[in-house]
Amino acid sequence: MSEKKHDAALQAWNAYSDLWLNATKAMLGEESSTVREPDSGDRRFKHPAWDENPFFSLIKQSYLVTADAIQSTVAEAEGMDEDTARKVNFYTKQFVDAMSPTNFLLTNPEVLEATLESKGDNLLKGMQNFIDDIDAESGQLRITMTDRDAFELGRNVATTPGKVVFQNDLLQLLQFEPATELTCRQPLLIIPPWINKYYVLDLQPHNSLIKWLVDQGHTVFVVSWVNPDEKLAHKDFADYVTEGALAAMDAVQEATGESGINLVGYCIGGTLLAATLAYMQEKGDRRALSATFFVSLIDFSIPGDLGVFIDEQQLENLEKTMNERGYHDGKEMATTFNMLRANDLIWSFYVRNYLLGKDPFPFDLLYWNADSTRLPARMHSTYLRTMYLNNEFKEPGGLSVAGIPIDVSAIQTPAYFISTEEDHIAPWEGTYLGAQLLSGPVRFVLGKSGHIAGIINPPAADKYGYYTGSGTDIPPAEWRANADTHSGSWWPDWLEWLEQYAGEKTPARHPGANGQPVIEDAPGSYVKLSF
Repeated sequence: MSEKKHDAALQAWNAYSDLWLNATKAMLGEESSTVREPDSGDRRFKHPAWDENPFFSLIKQSYLVTADAIQSTVAEAEGMDEDTARKVNFYTKQFVDAMSPTNFLLTNPEVLEATLESKGDNLLKGMQNFIDDIDAESGQLRITMTDRDAFELGRNVATTPGKVVFQNDLLQLLQFEPATELTCRQPLLIIPPWINKYYVLDLQPHNSLIKWLVDQGHTVFVVSWVNPDEKLAHKDFADYVTEGALAAMDAVQEATGESGINLVGYCIGGTLLAATLAYMQEKGDRRALSATFFVSLIDFSIPGDLGVFIDEQQLENLEKTMNERGYHDGKEMATTFNMLRANDLIWSFYVRNYLLGKDPFPFDLLYWNADSTRLPARMHSTYLRTMYLNNEFKEPGGLSVAGIPIDVSAIQTPAYFISTEEDHIAPWEGTYLGAQLLSGPVRFVLGKSGHIAGIINPPAADKYGYYTGSGTDIPPAEWRANADTHSGSWWPDWLEWLEQYAGEKTPARHPGANGQPVIEDAPGSYVKLSF
């Protein structure tokens, strides 16, 4: 046994000894201490019985001590390469989370209490919820996370007034009605991810980034990507540059008469923005006045937990399925993302829906999260191979657009990066490495919370906080150690940075003011496409 394994075993043995000693004291009515408390973000053990009842307190602490022992033993295993070790650690955590006593009837005091009070009606209702969640087409379980009938696009989510002013096979372009008499001269174009639908940025008025920007006097456009079927199987990542980002820029210029545009990319939309800017650099296209990257990877050296699902064998299997269908099913992608936060996005709903027999509650963010989209087969294969598997995107010529090799390090557009410290999808240390690649001036800001909540953080909520530093010429750990801490939302910081590229105030522009007919009201028809 190695020294590390010996130390881990000894630590576990000591923890168990202390646990049983304290449990014995508690059952005899004597004062005892807690050996292992849940982590601060662990919401599984909130019911009072987990602390007040000696039996359930023992179960809780035994589980936590055992989970620590299992994960530390696996983490110290020798002879594995880095990728294998990451997979083993990830799936070990999945096993440990699944074995939590909160997930079982006889070891969850809240479920036992509900069963006695309802005489088992909770279990009958839970069984019906379980049956209802079995997908009729695939036979797979799709856990319902929110009341799907509580929301309707255009009625109580995605409600910021606007019009569809352009569309093609890949996108509709939405222009929002101004809320002020004067607006900034230079328009703002947002490029969201096409793995999800755009309206995470326009959920409800109190948490809509789009509405907030409109209220600050910006002329805002957003891309609403199509939910593709097999007819778009041939579309590649480069097509999303030319027929997506660049086509949207052309339409914005047509709608406003302005050649200078401020650009925003969210997640993979930020990766696309980087590819677009690099292509524009090669072509001498100077329309991009500024670029803002929301939790976006350009350098994929640190892929986060998603790296667990990406290797040659897994990609070959995925590509075989995608090529047969012509697309990657968004429901499968949603399952992958949910596994990254299994306790919050799988097991908490398993307990609530199936063991407690409760109906899903209405929650706008979870409604959006469940509104999955498909991905064209060719594009998704290029994305996974070029970016995640081989990390070629950061290299000169790693990707070609319209036959032209691009180089992201040649980008000179002033850039603002906002990342989040609890992001499991785009780890901030990885986004920071991408920020270091660019040749132009860069402001890097680190928000608190995660991939979604850290971005959708309106000032009125006064939540979380963020960090700022000077430059990106130092390693990420050093940047974080020297960063200044700020309370509340990062949105005002970004707005102050953006103002220098927004131009003077001019009379507000309305959709269709250029004489071109509008197509339909926002949120448009593409966002409503489901399969």
